[in-house]
Amino acid sequence: MPNRTDQPEPEDRANTLWGGRFSGGPAAIMRRINASIAVDKRLYAEDIAGSLAHCAMLVARGIIPPEDGAAIARGLEQIRGEIESGAFRFSAANEDIHLNIEARLAELIGPAAGRLHTARSRNDQVATDFRLWVRGAIDRIDAALCDVQAALIGQAEAHADTVMPGFTHLQIAQPVTLGHHLLAYVEMLGRDRSRFADCRRRLNECPLGAAALAGTAFPIDRDMTAQALGFERPAANSLDAVSDRDFAIEFLAAAALAGTHLSRFAEEIVLWTSDAFGFVRLSDAFTTGSSMMPQKRNPDAAELVRAKTGRLTGALVALLTVMKGLPLAYQKDMQEDKPPVFEAADALELSLAATAGVVRDMRPDRARLAAAAARGYSTATDLADWLVRVAGVPFRQAHHMTGEIVKRAEATGCALAELPLAELQAIAPAITSDVYEALIVERSIAGRTSFGGTAPSRVREAAAAARRRFLA
Repeated sequence: MPNRTDQPEPEDRANTLWGGRFSGGPAAIMRRINASIAVDKRLYAEDIAGSLAHCAMLVARGIIPPEDGAAIARGLEQIRGEIESGAFRFSAANEDIHLNIEARLAELIGPAAGRLHTARSRNDQVATDFRLWVRGAIDRIDAALCDVQAALIGQAEAHADTVMPGFTHLQIAQPVTLGHHLLAYVEMLGRDRSRFADCRRRLNECPLGAAALAGTAFPIDRDMTAQALGFERPAANSLDAVSDRDFAIEFLAAAALAGTHLSRFAEEIVLWTSDAFGFVRLSDAFTTGSSMMPQKRNPDAAELVRAKTGRLTGALVALLTVMKGLPLAYQKDMQEDKPPVFEAADALELSLAATAGVVRDMRPDRARLAAAAARGYSTATDLADWLVRVAGVPFRQAHHMTGEIVKRAEATGCALAELPLAELQAIAPAITSDVYEALIVERSIAGRTSFGGTAPSRVREAAAAARRRFLA
């Protein structure tokens, strides 16, 4: 006995879109796997924009009558209003956003609606819609990235001279300033913005007019539709135009890397707000409590930003896997291109908003940061540099001597600046009392004046330059 899901429902005996080739309707499970309206209804604005541009071109080229073009345009604008007001009824029976809009257009204006699809396929239609959507998402994400940069630059300016430990291997390495540390993330996000901009530039070609895969015999004007939709040019090859999803993969790659940068910052916030570090504090606005432990203040905003990177990376891998074995041209597999892109865009936009909020909310503990910067013999490199610069000792020899001095300080349980001069000279005879100036954390930081260095004067210059480069 056949499974009930293998039987077509009475109202679905034949799909009018497929015409006379099919006499029966799809099985219920076929309708379920084939329908994408639950996902691609997000493309309604782009689909209507593309249809309006296509319609205007058909009229201008004399392919459809002006009165039909006017009726189509009025109908599409009415449908836009219905969708935006929530009055539009999306139907899974119509599979996707394109057929939902087309079916409603036929209800509104009658047979003239059927002229809209002249010289067009769903293949070039969805490729155009999707490019328009990704282009808009890039513009939103660029603005959000810029906002995080603005928050970081503001904090960097406020803390250009706030001393903190710099780390390698999560071990205290050399003292730096908090402003310098935060500006490192400004640079990362700047590269992210550049990658998205590159992606936007490459995707800005219009697939409309490629039709199903081979172009069309109608005398269309592809430059007209491309210009109307804000594209730089029509896509050059009809096969590539309908089958290309490089732009979506590039978008996801840029999103995954941006998410990685946000995750690195989020991890530092998680560490810095812990009792073990105590470097910064977040307010109630960006922390949560515990259902059991009343003393807890958890940096959940940062933790969730850190976690969402997994969604971004997963989205990239998912679409790469979908595309890796597809021959030209369009394949139904490509219907699976939109869920990862939509999910990634949502996750990244939310993460960026949360990160900007966390940056503006955090309150550094200057005393705790300064105390930590003085630990771990963080000025040992300054001692080695002093031996090179003042005493003329070759750096490798100075490095060895400094290691011996650090070992001596560890044995006696004191800081480098607390070792008596005689003990320093027992290891490095060229040392004089002037060396103690080099062992002061603030002096160490102030001396790092090379371009891109951590000296407060350089940090203020860098923050001002970042404002000009990224926020102007």
